[in-house]
Amino acid sequence: QKKIDCPRIVPASLDPVPMGVSRDITISLANTTFSKETALECHFGTDRTFEARWVNSSAVECIHVLLHTSEKSHLFPVNLQLKDRPDRFIDSPEMMTVEVYNCATGSADCSQCLGREDLGHRCIWSESSSSCRLHSEPPHISDVCPAPEIKKIEPLRGPLEGGTLLTIRGRNLGRRFSDVLGAVRIGSVHCVPLPDRYVVSEAIVCQTGEAQEAFSDVVTVNVSREGKSRERYSYVLPMVQSIAPLNGPKAGGTRVTIRGSRLDVGSELRVLVNTSKQCTDLSRNDSTITCTMPSAELTTAVRVCVQFENKSCASYNITFKYEKNPIISDINPKKSQISGGRIITLEGRGFELVQNVSMVVRGIGREQTSCKVHTDTVITCPSPATSNITVGSKPAPVDFYLNGRLYADDRPALDEEMYPEEALHISKFSLEYYADPQFFTAKKEKWIKHHPGEPLTLVIHKEPDGLGLESNEYQVKIGLISCEIQIVSDKVIHCSVNESLSTSERQLPVTIQVGKFNYTIAMLHLGGGETAIIVSIVICSILLVLSVVALFVFCTKSRRAERYWQKTLLQMEEMESQIREEIRKGFAELQTDMTDLTKELNRSQGIPFLEYKHFVTRTFFPKCSSLYEECYILPSQQLSSQVGSQVQETHPLLVGEWKIPENCRPNMEEGISLFSTLLNNKHFLIVFVHALEQQKDFAVRDRCNLASLLTIALHGKLEYYTSIMKDLLVDLIDASASKNPKLMLRRTESVVEKMLTNWMSICMYSYLRETVGEPFFLLICAIKQQINKGSIDAITGKARYTLNEEWLLRENIEAKPRNLNVSFQGCGMDSLSVRAMDTDTLSQVKEKILEAFCKNVPYSQWPRVEDVDLEWFATSTDSYILRDLDDTSVVEDGRKKLNTLAHYKIPEGASLAMSLSDKKDTTPSRVKDLDTEKYFHLVLPTDESVEHKKSHRQSHRKKVLPEIYLTRLLSTKGTLQKFLDDLFKAILSIRDDKPPVAVKYFFDFLEEQAEKRGITDPDTMHIWKTNSLPLRFWVNILKNPQFVFDIDKTDHIDACLSVIAQAFIDACSLSDLQLGKDSPTNKLLYAKEIPEYRKIVQRYYKQIHDMPPLSEQEMNAHLAEESRKYRNEFNTNVAMAEIYKYAKRYRSQIVAALDANPTTKRTQLQHKFEQVVALMEDNIYECCSEA
Repeated sequence: QKKIDCPRIVPASLDPVPMGVSRDITISLANTTFSKETALECHFGTDRTFEARWVNSSAVECIHVLLHTSEKSHLFPVNLQLKDRPDRFIDSPEMMTVEVYNCATGSADCSQCLGREDLGHRCIWSESSSSCRLHSEPPHISDVCPAPEIKKIEPLRGPLEGGTLLTIRGRNLGRRFSDVLGAVRIGSVHCVPLPDRYVVSEAIVCQTGEAQEAFSDVVTVNVSREGKSRERYSYVLPMVQSIAPLNGPKAGGTRVTIRGSRLDVGSELRVLVNTSKQCTDLSRNDSTITCTMPSAELTTAVRVCVQFENKSCASYNITFKYEKNPIISDINPKKSQISGGRIITLEGRGFELVQNVSMVVRGIGREQTSCKVHTDTVITCPSPATSNITVGSKPAPVDFYLNGRLYADDRPALDEEMYPEEALHISKFSLEYYADPQFFTAKKEKWIKHHPGEPLTLVIHKEPDGLGLESNEYQVKIGLISCEIQIVSDKVIHCSVNESLSTSERQLPVTIQVGKFNYTIAMLHLGGGETAIIVSIVICSILLVLSVVALFVFCTKSRRAERYWQKTLLQMEEMESQIREEIRKGFAELQTDMTDLTKELNRSQGIPFLEYKHFVTRTFFPKCSSLYEECYILPSQQLSSQVGSQVQETHPLLVGEWKIPENCRPNMEEGISLFSTLLNNKHFLIVFVHALEQQKDFAVRDRCNLASLLTIALHGKLEYYTSIMKDLLVDLIDASASKNPKLMLRRTESVVEKMLTNWMSICMYSYLRETVGEPFFLLICAIKQQINKGSIDAITGKARYTLNEEWLLRENIEAKPRNLNVSFQGCGMDSLSVRAMDTDTLSQVKEKILEAFCKNVPYSQWPRVEDVDLEWFATSTDSYILRDLDDTSVVEDGRKKLNTLAHYKIPEGASLAMSLSDKKDTTPSRVKDLDTEKYFHLVLPTDESVEHKKSHRQSHRKKVLPEIYLTRLLSTKGTLQKFLDDLFKAILSIRDDKPPVAVKYFFDFLEEQAEKRGITDPDTMHIWKTNSLPLRFWVNILKNPQFVFDIDKTDHIDACLSVIAQAFIDACSLSDLQLGKDSPTNKLLYAKEIPEYRKIVQRYYKQIHDMPPLSEQEMNAHLAEESRKYRNEFNTNVAMAEIYKYAKRYRSQIVAALDANPTTKRTQLQHKFEQVVALMEDNIYECCSEA
């Protein structure tokens, strides 16, 4: 069949529907081929569908349609689908839509609210609550808006003839354009509004009428009520008096100044030359107008007309005379050294008309050199330097710009901006470049001796060149004293100094300068005369006597030193051998580790990201606050019936139901609902936060907690939350700008700073998960793999391989790998080959086995090491349970040593079985919690007590400097460098498909605030940006991977991540790294990479700055999408109840602050707050005690 015969929806216009109001919607159908028994559903593009009822054979009615939107209005598509087959829709060639509007959004004042009537929106303004509501509410609310409020008018002055575009800004400036038509006056003069420039309620742009005489009056807007401006608009008569200069070349470009009074009035100004051409590049103030004259065809006097608002001329007798163009007849010299700076003299006539001259040599770029006009016939220009022209090449064309116009001989001058194709222009003049002249002294010596007081004559030799330099082009200086040139030839220059060269400095440079070429020929050494010679003889005699004495002392002590040297030589040789061996091992490890580690990190499982709700609670509430003094946990799902699992944390804010006694629920829910309404009032919330922060006992911990609770409570309205955060930040910036603006956002000491941290966490979560998550997870895995490749002390946590010096195992512990065949019924695998070290304790072996078997499972679902047993099958009949401590444990120096694979003599390829233990191990739960006075693993806490028991050779071996093991830090760093570079690149790069919208929006906000306060220091902006994003968000994530992944962060991994985080902080800092041999190794480790990382950070900031600006609408749409994605994830009632506890504690202070604020007092918010307290206080504590 043809498509036109298919059943289809006949589009019809539907009246707008208010949000949250149930309506029935009728849909007409054509070509219906199915019976009325066919069950249909109405679909409006949302998750919810609505019942459809047949009205007749060609019409269906959607029953009780209830739609919601957070926008001002939203068009929902109207579709019909088969109820039993939801994927089959009735054809709708022309999409039928229904408009759903929200009166509470997009209407900031009464006029905007009532003006929506033209759109079919039934909205009414409530002055008591300063909000726009649906018209179905009680009818006693007035539909008459307050008088217009005019906040600003601009400009403040205009000409008597009118025509000025006057912009009026304020509130309640009419509901529609017809309201303001004819309603704007300046005194008694009408101002005609322009329909295309009118913004409902907010702005009127009108064209002023003509006034008969000068006067000043307020601007009135009469829209049912009259509003007046605080500023006065003045009608004035601008006066033009003179123009200077009075003449100029017909090529144009002359910069003229028109003088008069009141020349900055009105909105538009034109300066016409001969009624046809305009004077360009206008700038003006009250008394002057400056502009650039256009070119002319003839040499004649022309009239200059100053027009305000395209009306009549304000000048009648101002004329400007065009003269003949200046002529350049020749330039000399026509040669220059490549360093430039040689004075080129232009000869010609008519130069008195020239205001500015510049010289350009084509072929060396667009660099211009400024010239100087001396007389009507002479101009001098310094030649530009060049690096593009090789010596001996053909002469380069030379162009001159007179008053910004390209000189073109007697032909009409070209405008530099209008004629970019000037390459076609043939230059009349050219300049030939030669190599810089070469100078040297007579004997080519670098030192010249001279006695002060004697005459000085220098002979300077010069290599022949083709420049033809004159004597006045040379300048010779000795230090700062000029050397007078007397004789100049092509090869030799003679100069003499008549004045004394006595100075405190003993050495003076001899320099010669030709143009910009400056060369130091030699150094002049000033001698001391006869006195100096006598002093030298005395000093030499004393030195000779001292040398004899020293020789005698040396001979007497040389034998003693020789014996001491022989004694220590053997010790030095042995120590040198050990150091060489350690460095050789470190170098070999550095070369092979990257290949091995890359092979081991081929993980096939997905990255164990935490859910968004757990990411939020861990980031917002990193530690237990005063809110929750007990731990709230829920058991996670069991991995399998055979594998026990740990418990996974959760949070009260994630519990689906608000647990309160039923007899208290009605009043408490009403109180919390009213309190939520107050928190959604911007004036109340800002006063509320400031009032709490002013209390001395409201600690930083409470401020951070309050900020996180507010973030949870307002998570569904991130646009509103962002506006509150911006207002509070403006207050913080005002406070910081008056003190030291560079310290702003450095710490988290206020509510808004924690709100910013939470806001960044929400906005950057998607980017963190999609872009940074993978390289970050690979880096953590790489750190763990590298640490496990060497020995790790189970009690102290120190390891052979690490990035942190404090966690470095400064002993040469020989460890050999053991490949074990392990069977374990769990995690989907029965048996695996697991690599361990023979120095590993049995708990460390269990951890490696669990990691091998459970690598595809989140860590929260792994069995605990304490809950599994490890059994070794030595033979087919003999087996042993392996434990860290048992009856076979060795005792050394009064301490028990933990059992290792080497202790049990487990061979390569041994068969082991791991299983869930039936009973708890009798050993302590964690090895690292053991008492170091009773137990040890690889090293004793100190070796001093047993030093006297060892032989001399053993004692000597213990004296090897522990610092030689610092090379292992470099080995570990080199292995992990690729993973760290990938992570930093992911953090500090911008993807074209997912630009950092929130970062761009917030950085632009910071720049806007800095500009308003006159802060122009780029270092301050860099610090603000760094404190708000890298140090506030990324460093927190780098130090706490457990916020993002379901993994185990050990203390050792935490220490390594601290070093990486410090490197990231140094990369974002502007302060120079003052490093030396005594600097901490944690800073020295990445000192070489920090400068390159800093360039990446600065490039990232520039890319953010160069992104297109983001409008408020685009950002609000992005925030609304973030709210929608994670709605219903949190229990906002619990958050509201916890916020109320703070309100209860500081009730009197909050009420006083609300009374002191004019806006909150006028809207009686303090009384509403008292209502919340009354509702909650009657029930909350009594009911909780009953419960």
